[in-house]
Amino acid sequence: MTQINTASDLDAIISRWRTAFMGKRIRLFGTAAVLAIAISGPATADCYDILGCTDRNLFSRHFHDYLAAPHPDGPNCQFLWEMRNGILAERGYCFHTARGKAHFGNEGCRYDDADSVPLSSIERSNIATIARAERVKGCR
Repeated sequence: MTQINTASDLDAIISRWRTAFMGKRIRLFGTAAVLAIAISGPATADCYDILGCTDRNLFSRHFHDYLAAPHPDGPNCQFLWEMRNGILAERGYCFHTARGKAHFGNEGCRYDDADSVPLSSIERSNIATIARAERVKGCR
């Protein structure tokens, strides 16, 4: 045990303790941050001018005025297909069709079944909304 004889002794002890504590706290938070990033995977949500981001905004709000609208400036079947499958690709889906493999690839994929891909409720809703727009437009 360290004996404290003067105020400067106390200051020295507090300084050493603060340095040791802060170093451990920074290492702890740094480790936690790296672990959180590694577990969650990359944040790669796609964002669109009118619709918003695939992981934060409900596309159903723009179903009639944009997604399913027949006007030429609206999304075509290819764009809708890329949006829908892009959400799955971001979360590790393994594509089985030649088209999916060619467009997205399967490097780093982890889920063979689309239903087992871990998606948020917003992402699942957006996939359903996009699929509905594809049906309305007669996409294959």
